[in-house]
Amino acid sequence: MATAPKEAENAISLEEIHMERQEPPKGQKTFTVEEAVETIGFGRFHIMLFLIMGSTGVAEAMEIMLIAVVSPLIRCEWQLQDWQVALVTTMVFFGYMVFSIVLGLLADRYGRWKILLLSFLWAAYFSLLTSFAPSYIWFVFLRAMVGGGVSGHAQGLIIKTEFLPTKYRGYMLPLSQVFWLAGSLLIIGLASVVNPTIGWRWLIRIASIPGMLLILVFKFIPESARYNISTGNVAAALATLQRIAKTNGAAMPEGVLREPTKERRGRFKDLIHPKYLRTTLQIWIIWLGIAFAYYGVILASAELLERDLVCGSAAPPVQDPGDDSEESRSPCHCHLFGPAAYQTMIISTVGEIALNPLNIIGINFLGRRLSLCITMGCTALFFLLLNICTSSTGMTGFLFMLRALVSANFNTIYIYTAEVYPTTMRALGMGTSGSLCRVGAMVAPFISQVLMSASFIGALCLFSSVCVVCAISAFTLPIETKGRALQVCI
Repeated sequence: MATAPKEAENAISLEEIHMERQEPPKGQKTFTVEEAVETIGFGRFHIMLFLIMGSTGVAEAMEIMLIAVVSPLIRCEWQLQDWQVALVTTMVFFGYMVFSIVLGLLADRYGRWKILLLSFLWAAYFSLLTSFAPSYIWFVFLRAMVGGGVSGHAQGLIIKTEFLPTKYRGYMLPLSQVFWLAGSLLIIGLASVVNPTIGWRWLIRIASIPGMLLILVFKFIPESARYNISTGNVAAALATLQRIAKTNGAAMPEGVLREPTKERRGRFKDLIHPKYLRTTLQIWIIWLGIAFAYYGVILASAELLERDLVCGSAAPPVQDPGDDSEESRSPCHCHLFGPAAYQTMIISTVGEIALNPLNIIGINFLGRRLSLCITMGCTALFFLLLNICTSSTGMTGFLFMLRALVSANFNTIYIYTAEVYPTTMRALGMGTSGSLCRVGAMVAPFISQVLMSASFIGALCLFSSVCVVCAISAFTLPIETKGRALQVCI
């Protein structure tokens, strides 16, 4: 029995010796990952990082926007009613909501790069399966699985954030919106050609190609050095930093890489730690409201344009008396998109990048909080302006500005969320925020397509009120991340 205390004492002694060996010799210079990233600066590696990780937005946009251009065809093929078509979108966002939290948790524990690769493989696999869906039920299930995979694409933004020097984050991250725009325009353009010729199933197969190509180039991007150092893998973190310095033709800081290891990572209770509780709650409100407004604008566009035509003309539109087919009388008849519909979608989508230069200026000079407050306030105003009786051009202009504003809102909150949380919970913070975002997206169809039909002004006031709440929440956020170094731990 006397040997037990001795063994314990020896174990403690060995641990103390091990800890002593970890400490650098007295007087030796040390540096952190943050200091190394700032010293190395911006260069060729970051351009490659921006192109590869930014392109994840192309794949994400194509998968999310795919439903908008496929819905008329599946409605026709399976004779679906309105609620059945809406359910497809809702289930995509439901899959996104559930997997967003899970993948964020796993990314903080096992690495951003691994989860990003897994999410792309998952999304590509189920997207291809969707093109072979034999029935509506299978289609809904498989698209929900695609939504779950797409939720992991946010790890690309986190990797970019953790490698970028502080002064470049406010410029490079908003530019990522270009990739989302490219993906949206690409899927609309492909749909206008593929849908009328070889059908929606081939459109889905073609849309999965960018995601599969990206998987092949992920090997050129290493795991986040900030993540490696947070797990105690100093050798991997140092090797990554040296590789970046070599690629950029820059010098590493003098000394030894040293940073405290945080064993507990990706814990939900850290999000509600007293230091971050208020920030977390307000971020969740903002994410939910921005998604509610963003998808509300997209889904309500048809309703708004239809109302504008009635308002701007002396007489209401009349139905073609010759169109007395069984399809026209059916509650689930086909309404296939024509060239004009695709053109309208392209114009409104281009609006998403219209305010990008001003958004970048606001983020970098006014700060994240004030910039988001202003754009959210303007979003609320433009929702109310939609009630004005105007011409078709005027209504298109309002929709164009709304798409630009809601896109700017997303840009800013993405950057703020990635910057405000420390490395040990950054992916989880993004994951839970993305989950709340999809709750807003799931509610939006019922307001845009149900409440708006019953009370147009009521729906607009609800959208506007939510944006006002978000603007107040943004203005009162307790932490400003402009020029702030990324935190390692709480």
